[in-house]
Order: sequence, then C-alpha cells, then structure tokens
Amino acid sequence: MITKRIIPCLDVRDGRVVKGVNFLDVNDVSSPIMLAKHYSEGGADELVFYDITASFEGRRLFTDILTEVASQIFIPLTVGGGINTIDDFDRVLKCGADKVSVNSGALRDPGLIPAAAKKYGDQCVVLSVDVRRVDGRFTVFAKGGRENTGMDALEWIRQGVENGAGEIVLNSIDTDGVKRGFDLEMLSAVCELVDVPVIASGGAGCMEDFTTLFTQVPKVDAGLAASIFHFGEVSIGDLKRKLQKDGINVRL
Repeated sequence: MITKRIIPCLDVRDGRVVKGVNFLDVNDVSSPIMLAKHYSEGGADELVFYDITASFEGRRLFTDILTEVASQIFIPLTVGGGINTIDDFDRVLKCGADKVSVNSGALRDPGLIPAAAKKYGDQCVVLSVDVRRVDGRFTVFAKGGRENTGMDALEWIRQGVENGAGEIVLNSIDTDGVKRGFDLEMLSAVCELVDVPVIASGGAGCMEDFTTLFTQVPKVDAGLAASIFHFGEVSIGDLKRKLQKDGINVRL
C-alpha cells in the first residue's frame, strides 16, 4: 500500500510566512526558517515553499531565505514562485530544493515543463495549478489566483503531465483557507485523468478532513495544508496517528 504524505506549505511574502482565505486577506504568521525546522522535526513528509508574490511582482524568488530554510530541514523540499526559465530551476535547485514547482511561468511558456523535465527529470518538475469554478467549469487562474486565464484546468493538467510534469499540486481557490474540507470533486476529476502523484491543497480544517480525503479520493497521494498547522490547531504527529487508526498508511 502506498504511503500517504502530509505536507505543510509555507506561503512566503516579504520574507515572512503568511496565510489568507480564498487567496485574499493575507496576514502575517511567522518566520519561514523557524516553521520549516519545526515541521522537519515534527514528522512532515515534505515541505512546500512558495514565494507567493514573485510572479505577480515580476521578480525572482528570494534565494537567501530559501537557502537557509533548506539548510534547516531533512525532508524533501519543493519550491515555487517566479519560476520562469531553466535558469530559475537551476538557481533554486542549487539553493537546496529537491523539486521545483511551476505555475504562471508554465502558462507563459508551455515549453518550460518539457525543457526542465528533459534536463532534470520528470520527478523534479511539479505543476502547481490554481483552479476556481467559473460558470461550473474548472478554470485555471494565474499570478497567485489574481488572473483568470479562461483555460480549462483539466486540459491544462493533462498537457502538463504529457509534457513531463512528474507531480501535480491542485490548489482549489474555492476551498482555500475556508477550512470546510478539501475539494473532493475537483480532486477526483484530476486523479482520474492523470497517472502521476496528485497533492490536494486548499480546505483542510481538521484531522477528519484528511481521513475523508484519503478514503473518498483514494488515488490522491498527499494532503497539503497551511493554517491548521501554522496556528497549532492540528499537530502532524497527532494527525498521522489518527490516520493510521483510520486504516490509512502513513509514515510515523
């Protein structure tokens, strides 16, 4: 049985971890370096680091903070934000990232994913997709959820995997920060479409939401969350013990 992963997410703006609701009303939380170390020692399977305003502000990701975060942890690190070129991949990997997440950069240049996969391998390339329902259709948003691309999300994800993306992070804007559970409908549609690992992001509010995720969408590989971990509402150790009790295979 495949082990399900629990992944905290650090959304970083101006060198600080922040969190919002539906990608809006963003508030300061903590130091990314302190939180990263806390999660690495606390049983997280991986860590995701997003520089959430790099693409919107048209700048490169902050590598000084990233380098220090990478030096403090002993679990796989996925990094995204302002990834627009192969040089950006190279720079982030040299800072200590294990995988690189692309979002707006791949929308601007669809050739970025196949080029990166060819150079670094599919396992290094993560396609992160921000999706919201528009007129009942799963639609791709860019620039941190600010810009409606009008693109069909399922088709974009299918193309991304065909081009070499080795993992999908599905961010549901509809459920982000709302804490009423993951977007099971959206996740089911994506898991049926692709055969690479899919990470669920957006909506976790309690431990039971993870049990529901892994039982209702058994093909999903991991659950990603931010605020419930950042604010101490749920500890990763307690969550994993509950999941194991519920018959879900996790690494303790």
